[in-house]
Amino acid sequence: MRKFPGSKSEETFDTLFDRRLEIRQKKEGYRFSIDALLLAHFAEPRPADRVIDLGTGCGVIPLILAFRRKAEAIVGVEVQPSLADLARQNVSLNRFSSQIEIWEKDFRNLPEESGAFDSALCNPPYRRTGSGRVNPQEEKALARHEINATLEDVMRAANHLLKNKGRFYSIYPATRTADLLQGLRRFHLEPKRVQFVHSRSRDDARLVLVEALKEGKTQVKILPPFILYDSENQYTVQAQPLFI
Repeated sequence: MRKFPGSKSEETFDTLFDRRLEIRQKKEGYRFSIDALLLAHFAEPRPADRVIDLGTGCGVIPLILAFRRKAEAIVGVEVQPSLADLARQNVSLNRFSSQIEIWEKDFRNLPEESGAFDSALCNPPYRRTGSGRVNPQEEKALARHEINATLEDVMRAANHLLKNKGRFYSIYPATRTADLLQGLRRFHLEPKRVQFVHSRSRDDARLVLVEALKEGKTQVKILPPFILYDSENQYTVQAQPLFI
């Protein structure tokens, strides 16, 4: 992490993929975590797909998808003005303005975009309102707790925005896997691929990655576990592509 020349004192300048992707973030506001990297790595949109990222934050997921050439037309939706502005700056900084649009909107209210996308992604708020301490920093609180949008809101929006047979990708705490899978089916998003993420091979699953197909048939593939760290607390060979 280092400061970006010309950036504000409350911002940092971070890089991924051997400094080939540059990302400005707020030092004290909401910052992306490894969850976003895992989700962008797991998602498999086709290059010609029109993709939407719900709650894009600083735009890290669209940036990774564009950098990895996984998609050519990506929309990042962010309701918080300060984060939407930061996402736009990051898109411009990395010269992806021809591939990525940032909409400063509420993804729950996009009636004109019904069935407009081939793929949708979301790293949703994990914590129910009233569960655990709410961070006093508003950006972090809105990103982590179901204050503005619930898991149900995310799935309803995905169903609305996706074409028939469109694909939805999400990451969620492993302890809430049942909530995620039940919710997906409720909104006609049939789970097709599931992968559990473990900090170490001996640890319980920490996160779950899911790909669902709108109006898909009942059949799911459970992938081998994704292990982040080896016995020496270094990133595993499996995890290294998240960063390199």
